[in-house]
Amino acid sequence: MEEAEMKVAKIRNGTVIDHIPSGKALVVLRLLGLTGKVENTLTIAMNVKSKKLGIKDIIKVENLELDPSLLGSLALIAPMATINVIRDYRVYGKSKVILKDYVEGILKCPNPTCISRQQNEPIVSKFKVIQKTPLKLQCTYCYRYVNENEVIEQLVEGK
Repeated sequence: MEEAEMKVAKIRNGTVIDHIPSGKALVVLRLLGLTGKVENTLTIAMNVKSKKLGIKDIIKVENLELDPSLLGSLALIAPMATINVIRDYRVYGKSKVILKDYVEGILKCPNPTCISRQQNEPIVSKFKVIQKTPLKLQCTYCYRYVNENEVIEQLVEGK
């Protein structure tokens, strides 16, 4: 018996986010502020076979190009993701998100007594990436560890 294969339609213009860790597509959508109330056509494929990840998620968003300022936050959720910009049904540009060794100014330290949380201190939060999978960060000021769930909660809160 042959396996049926479902094909997803190409998009004319927009963005494809590929190589999202399995189960993280919905978190990525919340991070990007994409809900069912947007006018853009949105295609989500979850638990797709992948040579690189075993299984992965994919997001296609028509008529949207990602704001480059979101790539640092996206790297925290999907450190192996690739971003494909599509124009006139063709890949116009392709890039990979990069999870750097340090993350600055994106997150707040969860420690309320950390110097980075004090209003009268002119410093930006800074975390060292201890581990990429599962994500584990460490505040460079108070040395508190921050796990993946805490990062996701901060990034998508209010979205």
